[in-house]
Amino acid sequence: MAAKIVLTLVLSLLVYAVSGANPNACTGSAQQCRLQRLRTVEPTRRLDSEGGRTELWEESEEEFQCAGVAAFRHTMQPNSLSLPNFHPAPMLVYIEQGEGLLGLTYPGCAETYESQTSQELSRRRSSQMAQLQGERSIRSDQHQRIHRIRRGDILAIPAGVVHWSYNDGNEELVVFAVVDLNNHDNQLDRRFKAFFLAGGEPRQEHMEGDRERMRQRRSRQQRVGFQNLFSGFSEELLAEAYNIPVNIARRLQEDDSQRGIIVRCQEEMRRMIRPDEDREEGQRWLNGLEEAGCTTRIRYNLDTQRESDFVSRQGGRVNIVNRHKLPILRFMDMSAEKGHLFPNAMYTPHWSMTDNRVVYVLRGEARVQIVDDNGNNVFDERVKRGDVFVIPQFFAVTSKAGNEGFEYVTIKTSGQPMKSPLAGYTSVIRAMPIDVLANAYQMSLRDAQNLKHSRGHQSFLLSSSRSAS
Repeated sequence: MAAKIVLTLVLSLLVYAVSGANPNACTGSAQQCRLQRLRTVEPTRRLDSEGGRTELWEESEEEFQCAGVAAFRHTMQPNSLSLPNFHPAPMLVYIEQGEGLLGLTYPGCAETYESQTSQELSRRRSSQMAQLQGERSIRSDQHQRIHRIRRGDILAIPAGVVHWSYNDGNEELVVFAVVDLNNHDNQLDRRFKAFFLAGGEPRQEHMEGDRERMRQRRSRQQRVGFQNLFSGFSEELLAEAYNIPVNIARRLQEDDSQRGIIVRCQEEMRRMIRPDEDREEGQRWLNGLEEAGCTTRIRYNLDTQRESDFVSRQGGRVNIVNRHKLPILRFMDMSAEKGHLFPNAMYTPHWSMTDNRVVYVLRGEARVQIVDDNGNNVFDERVKRGDVFVIPQFFAVTSKAGNEGFEYVTIKTSGQPMKSPLAGYTSVIRAMPIDVLANAYQMSLRDAQNLKHSRGHQSFLLSSSRSAS
């Protein structure tokens, strides 16, 4: 018996040692970041739905393989609904344009919002009595909290949480999202997946030529697909599970892929309790569990200037949302940053110590350079609105805004991001002794001193050299 116990302990220690030596043993294959050249990445697919379109940057791109992420952009027309779905990995969503509603459904949380529209019904008493009775029978509804979303918001959506969005504004709602496939919450195969509870991906109906048909068939086999999750169950089991007639269960299963994954609503959805109404009509019953999970904040507006982390009158401003500003991010281990560089200003050369980054250009343009561990310039491009590029962890990067300035949002794979600047008063150069600089770069002590103090009190955001202090 003792020998068996000893053998068990030895085997356990061996397994622990092997998994410790290979941190990717339980999190998928190692990331491939040996890139000869980085580039701006275009969407690889576009899905047209009746209520909008979806553009996807899939993980098969080398840059996204390196960062372990995937990305997509929804463009939703007014009065359109992004159908309920969930992802096996956490994601951050940035609202680029418009406003709307977002619903997240947490398992085990109470339906604490009850819609009561007696006033609305009383205004309709002039209509026929039968119609009024029918309205009354469906007007009382309970649901979980709904969030108002606006331009500049960053939204944290945990893995496995069902979410939907609705454009109740007068303009298109544009959202950009990054999914962290290498996150510890994702135990699948690190491919981009989405599980939809309704709808489906529009089919490709017209194919010309055998060669083209074979190519598209292979492409469909390799790429991600979006189809109704219920369609895989038998209608009899669904009818029994919900205790509903079979014909209603069949409606759950219908794969109306011609509508797509963003559908146009027949009429405006006014029965829901909106965020600006919940104080008057909604009730929230809290206990210890719900205070920790069900009522957790998932939204932070990156346009809030008074909470900017770096501000320069000559350089611009940067606003970072991390696990301190949005506590849910400590469980998702992700964060975001929005920056606005003034015309001709620079973001100091620096590297990230904690994360890979996906940068999405919002407005203006900038020249961006990225350097790898061998001192190779792997990225030197003038980026503009709509461009997406990846900055791998520890790769040094700098950017200089154009004449119209530069605005961007960055999604990061760490809940507590940390940068190490190369220029400015908080930089590694400023922190070194002058003698070390003089000998390292073979320069005079005076030149080394000028190198240390050339930027005065400027930090991450550097003014144009013509106005640098």
